This record gives sequence, C-alpha cells and structure tokens, in this order.
Amino acid sequence: MKLLLKSIVAGLLMFGCTPGLFGQSAAEISRKSTEVIDLGSTQMDFTIYIRDNKGSERVRQLTMISGVFNGVGKTLVRFTAPSDVQGTTLLIYDNKDKEDDMWIYMPALKKVRRIISSERGKSFMGSEFTNADMSKPNQADFNYSLLGTTVYDGKECWMVQSEGRDQTISKAYGYSKSVSYIDKNSYLSYKVEYYDLSGNLHRILTSLDYKNVTKTTFFSYRTVMENVQNKRVSEMVVNKVETGTKPGEELFSPNALQ
Repeated sequence: MKLLLKSIVAGLLMFGCTPGLFGQSAAEISRKSTEVIDLGSTQMDFTIYIRDNKGSERVRQLTMISGVFNGVGKTLVRFTAPSDVQGTTLLIYDNKDKEDDMWIYMPALKKVRRIISSERGKSFMGSEFTNADMSKPNQADFNYSLLGTTVYDGKECWMVQSEGRDQTISKAYGYSKSVSYIDKNSYLSYKVEYYDLSGNLHRILTSLDYKNVTKTTFFSYRTVMENVQNKRVSEMVVNKVETGTKPGEELFSPNALQ
C-alpha cells in the first residue's frame, strides 16, 4: 500500500528536470514528498471500505508489517476480517534496481502465487486500489515534469506529473501518467490524478487527516480512491500505527505465508 502507505521515490537520473521553487526539479519535489511520509519499519492496522456505484459497501480489516533488510524494503499485508478473506496475504519486495517482487497467498487455494507484471495494475482484492498501489514505484520507471502551481484546498501546491517511460511500464502500473498536488510548505501530497492508457482521467486519490507520526514524518490516516469512470469508491482508514518495530526477516519469506 505502499504507494499509499509509504512510497519512496528517489533519485534524479533520467527524470525530468523542470525547475521549481529555488531551482528544484520535479523529481526532487516528488522525492521530498515521499520522504516526509517514510515511516521506516512499521506495523499498521487499517480498514478498507469498498463502495459500489449503488451504495453497497464491503468492509475489510487488514494488518501491514514492514521492514528493511539489506537495502530491500519488505512488506506483508494480511487480511484479518471478514472470514471469507481472512488469512489472504500479500507479500511485497520493494527492489531498488529491478521490478518489485509480489506474492499472494489465498487460503481457499492453500497456495502461494507470484503476481506477474501484467497483474500489477489490476484491482487489489476488489477495491479501486491496485496491486501496484500497494508497493513503491520504481524510480527508473517514470519521467517527472512540473506542470505548474495551483491552490488546492487552501494550500499552494506544485502539480507534478509522472509518466511511464514506455508503454510496457505504463501497462504494468495500469496508468499512463499521474499528476500529484504537493503542498509547497510541507511537501505533503494531497491529491493524485491517475490517467488510463488512453489518456483519460481514471482515478483520483485524496489524502486526508495527516498526522505527525515521528518528529520528521507525517502520515495520512484516511485516503480515498475514487474511480471516476465506474463511480466506485474505496476508502482506507488507518486505525493504529506503530513505528520502530523490528520484525524478523523470516516473516517475509514466500514460504512463510501459508
């Protein structure tokens, strides 16, 4: 979740270098935006509300555990309720220099399955979030550009566009480009617009209820993903955050998911 929960977009090589305030490039702004929400090793409990265009709602309870081992961020996302999805687990390796590794364990099948590239842009367990939204975007996959500035929700924001470097990358992530609204003062991202492979607006992510988790980091305790094409909405609400945890690396093995 972790484009939503703890994304880190680092590095400037091969990225757009449109200058921003004080000479900052779009890539620098995006990098700083993700640094201020990097919580490090974390355990988190949260709820996802999945609402269709007729008003029906499904509720999912989840726990996320993350840690960094030999420079590789590893995240475990496990469904704890309701009973029909309980035990379903997503494992993510956020690799720095290659495509992320993802596995999913489905209790009904009693089998661990690797999620391939073509599935990253697909729905995460029936929500409007995608599998790709659950992991950090690879820095080398996007070109960044500064579209300008605007006032959003009373805050002066940069509009930073990230665009897949080629069609294969765009297909893997499930979108051709995104536009982030980043507060000039805090570097917090308050809105992200995602465009489909045809260039049409597809989804809008709104980040709300930012709270100071540590002295230098913040986190959005409520994020809303609206699909403007099918009118469905998914909302993620954080119930509890514990930072500085020290999970054992053995917890993050595909063989340990069952």
